[in-house]
Amino acid sequence: MRTRSLFLAAALLVPATLLAHAVVYPKSSTPGAYEQYVLRVPNEKGSPTTRIEIRFPSDVKVISFADVPGWEMHPMLDSAQRIVGAVWTGTLPPQRFVELPFIAVNPKGDAHVVWPVYQSYADGERVEWTGPADGRTPASVTDIGGSGPRPLGGRGPMILSLLALAFSLLALGIALRPASGRQSL
Repeated sequence: MRTRSLFLAAALLVPATLLAHAVVYPKSSTPGAYEQYVLRVPNEKGSPTTRIEIRFPSDVKVISFADVPGWEMHPMLDSAQRIVGAVWTGTLPPQRFVELPFIAVNPKGDAHVVWPVYQSYADGERVEWTGPADGRTPASVTDIGGSGPRPLGGRGPMILSLLALAFSLLALGIALRPASGRQSL
């Protein structure tokens, strides 16, 4: 009984922990594509989020933003007037999330794009989503092209399909096998 309770508690806590990150979607894309990205920011604290800042990787060219009701967006520009980041200000109550869309041109080749995000709260706390993937405050990452992890050398879907077919045939064989010790009618 205790093991089941611990499992249930872990099952409920793990998704909440996984959702408590600022994440840019999609998590993978095509080299050179014009991609609509969405920065999803949840508020997992007891104080409202009031400011969200993202820094764009130098090999990604951001070209436009969507308006989000209740949020004001200010692009950050470098000396050549290139968009290098953006700041959104507004109010995000606890246990809510906001999605902040933008369009960018991906790098022309394979890349591992890291999106540093900074989330500020009304109580003065600031969380920097800039850490490693296994850290407490991981930065969001998008894999462009074939730069991402490729399970089983990229043949994972084919191998899983063959395994499913083999198990299906085995189950069919067992189901069709005459039962020993039973009399037929």
